[in-house]
Amino acid sequence: MHHWYLIFSLFFAALARAEALPSAVVKALQQAEIPQSAVGIYVREVGSAKPEIAHLADQAMNPASVMKLVTTYAALELLGPSYTWKTDVYVDGLNGEAVSGNVYIKGHGDPALNLEDFWLMLRALRQRGVRLIKGDLVLDQSYFDLPKSDPNDFDNKGYRAYNTFPDATLISFKAVSARFIPSGNGLSLRVILDPDLPQIKLQSQVSVKAGRCPDDWRDGIDKEVQNGPNAATIVLRGKYAADCGEKSLQFNLLSNPGFTAGIFRQLWTEIGGTWLGSIKEGAAPVGERPLLSWESQPLAEAVRDTNKWSNNLMARTILLSLGAERLGAPGTPEKGARAIKTWLAQKGLEFPELVIENGAGLSRRERISAKSLGYLLNDAGLSPVMPELMSSLPIAGTDGTMKKRLKNNDITGRAHIKTGTLDGVKTIAGYVHSKSGKQYVVIFLVNHANAGEADLAQDALLQWAYQK
Repeated sequence: MHHWYLIFSLFFAALARAEALPSAVVKALQQAEIPQSAVGIYVREVGSAKPEIAHLADQAMNPASVMKLVTTYAALELLGPSYTWKTDVYVDGLNGEAVSGNVYIKGHGDPALNLEDFWLMLRALRQRGVRLIKGDLVLDQSYFDLPKSDPNDFDNKGYRAYNTFPDATLISFKAVSARFIPSGNGLSLRVILDPDLPQIKLQSQVSVKAGRCPDDWRDGIDKEVQNGPNAATIVLRGKYAADCGEKSLQFNLLSNPGFTAGIFRQLWTEIGGTWLGSIKEGAAPVGERPLLSWESQPLAEAVRDTNKWSNNLMARTILLSLGAERLGAPGTPEKGARAIKTWLAQKGLEFPELVIENGAGLSRRERISAKSLGYLLNDAGLSPVMPELMSSLPIAGTDGTMKKRLKNNDITGRAHIKTGTLDGVKTIAGYVHSKSGKQYVVIFLVNHANAGEADLAQDALLQWAYQK
């Protein structure tokens, strides 16, 4: 009897040690008025059998943007770091330099077809002899199939860039920047649009003020946006500190065809082309060879942009691409989620609580536990694609969404951490390289009304792991 009592005592003592939170974390949570019941924490040395800490690690929680780790790791393994997207261009009736019919653009989900690349693509089209386009520009978006949704559905701020929906062909994230440019020794302010499209009108009533630039400078600018498929108006009011220098506000404006038409006409004219038609959506020719096929940057670079800056649009596009590649076009969020769950099951990773809605974390439905994320990152730490995933994560005190956290600290540059933030949600997940040379998976999920105050508690856990 004494023998079994000793075994059970040791077991429960070990369990208690595994679940005990560091005192600095407990104190910071108390100061933030966040109960421990609203927190899921998991800390584990990569490759070890047991966690160092597992606090409420099994409960399903909203992960916010750390869900991008699930999507991007799956994509790196299933598609490969060198995977690329193609954008094909077809023409009807090329005679000399004139296209008598339509020009078709069939996209396959390039998540980073920026203005520079689109300009180069159009320049390549000009180099193939096309100058005059008499017909229409036809966008073939059939590679993806998305449910019709209102971008205002998430938070009633459909004009915000993070609410942009993916499309099989999307130019420069469909983003319009209002750029603030102080001049005259900071006594005056210019606000310009980039790209400056004729369909978008800007009215700036923003004045310059003295003083330091606050971190929340965006909150000092009132934004009134009237947004339609083919025309939009932005009215800005408020005060802007000259010390802020040049900064930008990003907007999601117009429909995708409306935005693409404006960009295409502007760039095509700049490189000496003429376009007489309009834009519409439709099907590209079947069985014909494209006149031009444009190849994207590799997936590894797209994953880096996705995670470093928590780009929701890119993560959502990667999920759709996973669905299309693994289960056949058109790509859908459901196919992407199914592809990921099949991949997890093949690895022996069973996450019964996992809910994937869009793969970006910009969701009130998505769920995962701290333990499942910990198992996933432990698996990733032993994967051949680990270098690509690690290089995509923000570095503490150095870059990305961790640039301003843990600066000038022993841990600066020693933690690769993905962050996530929604109203009522604050999360981190990633790796800490301890001063003893070990590598730890660290997960800290907070779902609570005071989650916005959780930074100090999360940073305390990262520092605790660094000291191991």
